[in-house]
Amino acid sequence: MLQVQMLREDKDRILTGLEKRNLPDAAAKIDEVVALDDRRKELQTQNDNLLAERNQLSREIGDLFKSGQKEAAGSLRDRVNVIKDESAAIETALTEVLTELDEQLLQLPNVPHALVPAGSSAEDNEVYQDHPGELPTPGTGAKPHWELAEEYGIFSLELGVRTTGSGFPVFTGQGARLQRALVNFFLDRNTAAGYTEYAPPLLVNEDTARATGQLPDKEGQMYYVPEDDLYLIPTAEVPLTNLYRGELLEADQLPVRLTGYTPCFRREAGSYGSHVRGLNRVHQFDKVEIVQITTPEESYTKLDEMVAHVGGLLDELNLPYRILRLCGGDMGFTSAMTFDFEVWSAAQERWLEVSSVSNFETFQSNRLKLRYRTERGTQLAHTLNGSALALPRIIAALLENNQAEDGILLPEVLHSYIGKARLERIK
Repeated sequence: MLQVQMLREDKDRILTGLEKRNLPDAAAKIDEVVALDDRRKELQTQNDNLLAERNQLSREIGDLFKSGQKEAAGSLRDRVNVIKDESAAIETALTEVLTELDEQLLQLPNVPHALVPAGSSAEDNEVYQDHPGELPTPGTGAKPHWELAEEYGIFSLELGVRTTGSGFPVFTGQGARLQRALVNFFLDRNTAAGYTEYAPPLLVNEDTARATGQLPDKEGQMYYVPEDDLYLIPTAEVPLTNLYRGELLEADQLPVRLTGYTPCFRREAGSYGSHVRGLNRVHQFDKVEIVQITTPEESYTKLDEMVAHVGGLLDELNLPYRILRLCGGDMGFTSAMTFDFEVWSAAQERWLEVSSVSNFETFQSNRLKLRYRTERGTQLAHTLNGSALALPRIIAALLENNQAEDGILLPEVLHSYIGKARLERIK
């Protein structure tokens, strides 16, 4: 959530940034927020003055009673009762203004960093780091991962339909083992890089989802349990970042590094077509997440560090990838800058997104009330997160890019995790 003070003091920069998101009527929205905050200040001043007058009158009433001037004291008491009524009315108006101010702020997206390119869709994203050299091409008879899954017993979409519905794959046999191997590999690399591992809950309350920006922006994409008023998490970022909600950290505690493996749940409403076949887009999938909490001065250095870390994981898996810097129109509501990683799918002959690494600056921490102490007082921390990594499209690319006559060859780094060098066809 944007800070009102920032909207007041840095309006031109904010408008320039929001233009990259193609936000309609941005200036009017900011003016409305500032006007609401002016009204808040006015009401707060009126109420403070009334309360100060009441306190003064209360002292005078006490003195009058002590000196036997009951009639004069009664007159002042009548004024105190009027003040109480006036103050109650102002407090009601103040609550209404604060609620409206909060709702208006919740509708404003984060301001893109100056380096974020303008644009309206994925076609306008910037290739930040391209894959060097020639991309691998599929050999004769190369198959997409959904066909390989049947030959090798990797996963079944039909079993998922039987138990739940479409978009819920069931991993079986060596496919389940491959998924477990990847989770352990990612977690081991993350913890070796200084991230502390957590196993967070898979359901969160409304305050938690609102604090990291999933609500109200992505309400339609989240699974909701009305009986308990809880949401299934779309990513481990949500519970992990909220572990520090309301915290006041010391500067020497930063950066905080967290990682966690969870299933993730997304409705993906409106996703149809050949580009979402197989594991390309599903409603439940496994993902390992990394989160950092740091200072404003260090956050973009940490963003670079996280991008390099995710790239290192893909290098170890021998997966060709490229990195995109997302344009304002394709960037998430809460992000100030996002880098997407895409791996090359040889059989599908297209790029598949497998990770997003983002800096939210103070957007999440303002909602979280997550601060740290400095010599100049307390200030909001910066939060960052990234996928390290999401499994479905990683598995799709591993299957498609490494298919051979004698099986699917596994990258060497996974041999010790899965206990073999290749996946074999089932008989």
